[in-house]
Amino acid sequence: MHPLGVFLLIRLPQEVLHYLHTTELCLMRAHGMIVRMLKLRMLNAIAPAYFYTATAVTFVLHFFLFIPTIFQTQNVTLSPVMLLHITILLFFMLNALGNYSMTVWFPAESANENIIPVCSPDCPDRVDAHYLLNGRHFCKLCKTVILKRDHHCFFTGNCIGNRNMRYFIMFSIYTSCTCLYSLVLGVAYLTVEYAISFENPLTFLTLLPLSTGYFFLGAISGLHFFLIIMLYVWLGIGLVSAGFCCQQILLVARGQTWCQLQKGQLVESRGTWRSNLSDVFGSRWVLGLFLPVQTVETTTGNWHSYHDHKHN
Repeated sequence: MHPLGVFLLIRLPQEVLHYLHTTELCLMRAHGMIVRMLKLRMLNAIAPAYFYTATAVTFVLHFFLFIPTIFQTQNVTLSPVMLLHITILLFFMLNALGNYSMTVWFPAESANENIIPVCSPDCPDRVDAHYLLNGRHFCKLCKTVILKRDHHCFFTGNCIGNRNMRYFIMFSIYTSCTCLYSLVLGVAYLTVEYAISFENPLTFLTLLPLSTGYFFLGAISGLHFFLIIMLYVWLGIGLVSAGFCCQQILLVARGQTWCQLQKGQLVESRGTWRSNLSDVFGSRWVLGLFLPVQTVETTTGNWHSYHDHKHN
């Protein structure tokens, strides 16, 4: 047989196997990316619903259970103490909801980007966000180009960037305040209504498992068990929100984003930590601490033009 024919008989199967192996890897990567994207889209829909539900439950428990029971005064419908706690709670909740709305109302997307990038299955930035140029990212969940993207917030359903960072930070602050305040009133209600003592520091470690057992044995009511669960929900959300707030303030002061921190990118800040905070919180930052209002003017164009404008 001709030497060329022998070479083809030996070489062809190897090339076919290599092609099949490469195709299989690409299909597996594409399948994994699709599955993970579906999970993230489900989370993007469930998280806001969870936030709205927790907010409604917190509101109902406070105004129809906690405050009337803890601060009730004989022959007085609305005592000064009750009015004070209602004012504090409404202040926290309205600021949390207001800044939540502002975070959604002022998305960090670029209005100048009309072309949606298409990534290959082996893209190193798959699912999360594809890095473009000049501090821009393409978020595959939002399907938009984000200016100075920090991260994608599932509770708001959009990305956090240069235009809505301040509202996200204030949303985290007031969410933490609302949850921790709810935790205090919830503990007070359980103490008054069910005579549960929280003097022992280990109470929070044993309360949930013991209450779960008592509930399935029929020793406590469903409302009693639900209130105990809500204590842990408020504690968890309050601590997580406080942690997010501290992390974001630190990153803003350094002129850095969470995306840059994850990729290990060093950022040259043109100003001090004061100017970096001023870029996000604006000159009327004191007003923004108490009201969910716009305190800084942002542009919808390129991030560099925005940053240069703020430092000129």
